[in-house]
Amino acid sequence: MREGSTQNMLRTKHIIEQKLNCTIQKVQSVAGGCINDARIIDTTKGRFFIKENSAIRFPQMFEMEAKGLEILRQANIIRVPKVVGFEEVGSNSVLILECIESRQPQTNFWKIFGQQLAQLHQKTAPFFGLSQPNYIGSLPQNNKFHETWTDFFIQERLEPQLRLGTINGYIDKSIQQQFDNLYKKLSSICPNEKPSLIHGDLWNGNFMTDENGNPVLIDPAVAFAHREMDLAMTKLFGGFSERFYVAYEEVFPLEKGFNERFEIYNLYYLLVHLNLFGRSYLGSIKLILKRFL
Repeated sequence: MREGSTQNMLRTKHIIEQKLNCTIQKVQSVAGGCINDARIIDTTKGRFFIKENSAIRFPQMFEMEAKGLEILRQANIIRVPKVVGFEEVGSNSVLILECIESRQPQTNFWKIFGQQLAQLHQKTAPFFGLSQPNYIGSLPQNNKFHETWTDFFIQERLEPQLRLGTINGYIDKSIQQQFDNLYKKLSSICPNEKPSLIHGDLWNGNFMTDENGNPVLIDPAVAFAHREMDLAMTKLFGGFSERFYVAYEEVFPLEKGFNERFEIYNLYYLLVHLNLFGRSYLGSIKLILKRFL
């Protein structure tokens, strides 16, 4: 556990047994990314997936994740794990989810995934943003409402990460000036579209397949934002299957030029990685700025 001991683990088991009115029979640690402790628990009421982390370092993280999963679930397009509950256990918080048994993707997985994401992106709202903040990884993410995409992108995405990057010693005045110059061009680079419901952190570690080989979204950072954010993120670490993008375009075609501008959106995700993992991401940020300036 990130914060705690054997005593804390026993407390966690007790809370879960009370919450589910069950007896825990087996606990198995699993890979949960670089942020949370993750386990699969077998109980007299079935199998569940739990995540645990510090409630002090990351206040309301799992409450916000649960709300994000519920927003996606209510869209009723792409499957997400059902939220069983979230609890605070001492200085830690615990998220209890449906345990989805992953299987091999079915043969038309990428086509289904592309079509479903396009359908999800057709869910819209009056403003860019969300009624609550949330997290991307372990970093807070602001979601204040804005009428325009560029205002939202600058004020709620780029600027908070740049401020944190300055505090961390990664962002100097020259880089900030380059971003200020880029801001003047954003409205002419990004297509003017309605806000779309996006996953918000859609890399290849944040989806899985269910027992039928169909797509499942996990670990969201949801907001109503520009749909090209999700598609740009899919390309940050190598890209998805080409069948995914073809299927997406068949349902919800993109404005021309996406492949020339998607790196603009990835500036946000690269800044997040810079602040989480260090200076190795700074070179990619500088290259994108140079290209567009």
